Amino acid sequence: MADDPTGAERACFEAGIKFGSLYHQFAGTPVSPASAASLETAIEEAIENQPHCEAVRVDILREELADALEDSSADYTELTGRFLEVEIDVDYEGRTVHTRMEMDDGYPLMRIVSVRRTNR
Repeated sequence: MADDPTGAERACFEAGIKFGSLYHQFAGTPVSPASAASLETAIEEAIENQPHCEAVRVDILREELADALEDSSADYTELTGRFLEVEIDVDYEGRTVHTRMEMDDGYPLMRIVSVRRTNR
């Protein structure tokens, strides 16, 4: 049989599940500049527990966070997509999908960056 797309399609599906879980589990979490690093680690470790997840990289954008707090009487705000850049790698049946979430025109978009065959 020629190249069977099932592994690639399933890897992409699995990445979507990871992003849905990440975004909807952590959106609304209180975050401050002081807690950003520990929240990044918590998110990464939580999502990496899921099946087929190879790597998660979460960056809470400190400058955007500080800007949001500039005119606030509070020292924290709610985590939203505007404060996040995320990359997730999923491996399924010899296919690795690399995905990224970042803001695009005011909306957090999750994209497939690449799908490649792995040597497993």
